[in-house]
Amino acid sequence: MKLLAQISRILVGIEFIFSGFVKVVDPYGTGLKLQEYFEVFSQDLPAFKGIFEFFAHNAQTLSLVFCATELILGVAVLFAFRMRVTSWILVLMMGFFTFLTFYSAYFNKVTDCGCFGDFLKLKPWKSFQKDVISMIFIGIIFLYRKKYKPFNFASIAVGISTIIAFGIGIYALRYLPPIDFLPYAIGKSIPEQMKPTGIKPDIEYTFLNKKTNQENVSKEYLMDTLTYKYVSSVVLNEDAIKPKITDYSIGDMQGNTITDSTFMGAKALIIVKKLKDIDTEQVAELEKMSKSLAGSKIQPMILTSVGTADFQAFIDANKISTPHFTADEKVLKTMARTNPCVILLENGTVKGKWSNHAIPTKEELLNKL
Repeated sequence: MKLLAQISRILVGIEFIFSGFVKVVDPYGTGLKLQEYFEVFSQDLPAFKGIFEFFAHNAQTLSLVFCATELILGVAVLFAFRMRVTSWILVLMMGFFTFLTFYSAYFNKVTDCGCFGDFLKLKPWKSFQKDVISMIFIGIIFLYRKKYKPFNFASIAVGISTIIAFGIGIYALRYLPPIDFLPYAIGKSIPEQMKPTGIKPDIEYTFLNKKTNQENVSKEYLMDTLTYKYVSSVVLNEDAIKPKITDYSIGDMQGNTITDSTFMGAKALIIVKKLKDIDTEQVAELEKMSKSLAGSKIQPMILTSVGTADFQAFIDANKISTPHFTADEKVLKTMARTNPCVILLENGTVKGKWSNHAIPTKEELLNKL
């Protein structure tokens, strides 16, 4: 039992550190996933609608706390820090997330749990299976919790991890993720990721044997219609065969698609996802940056998901002359974690990204090309 308890401690510690780290470098993304869960719960559980709406409204703050806590817990478990308390927190946290993954899998509400952020996408049932396995090891830790002996420097390790975890998370929310796992990361080509992967679909067919009245699963389509009746089919590698980017589409104010033109030459995309709480000083600084690019090889353009009438009023109020275009809100949330945000493209390849707290100068933009 002692050996199994120590192995469980190491495995759970490593899992929580890894899972917490890949999420805390981008708590905004995890916040979007939590918001999605809370919005679903507010609809499915009307008696608690007010509570879940409050959680959804504060999803970004909760995300930072959850992500940082997960990493800190991993360090605490790995160094056997106050295991009587730590084990209880482990059980409660993993129990909560196991419920979330089961709910999303059983009711097909949220297609990706966000267990490993954008680093690794898991289907709901796979996520639930992972959580159940983790709960087994956590159960062993819980049973053995009074017998663990902490490392001499366990408190120091937990203290350092707390500073690092919250430091990374706050930096990522204020600026941009220090490690970007998304398809719009620096160095990645948007048009290349929009092309078909060329991977052949791995299809699994289900047929009914008419003679035995039993179902048969086959990787090949059975042509013997006298014996077999087709029932259904599923593509096992659906995620692998799809392009990394499927929803990038830019339009002008008249409804014309201009997506391909954003891949021609150098473009400074100014992302404005919403107008609520937007800093007017930052808007003025962005307009100044845009005007400074006149006559250069970089063409500035605003991408927004805000309604036409509202955005036109915003344009007029702030005396903005930069051409503006429309894009889907979900796409812009994936492209830019802050609001506003600047993304520099060269022939469709991301050359640089800047948050609203680090708006680039003309020279900084040109130096990236």
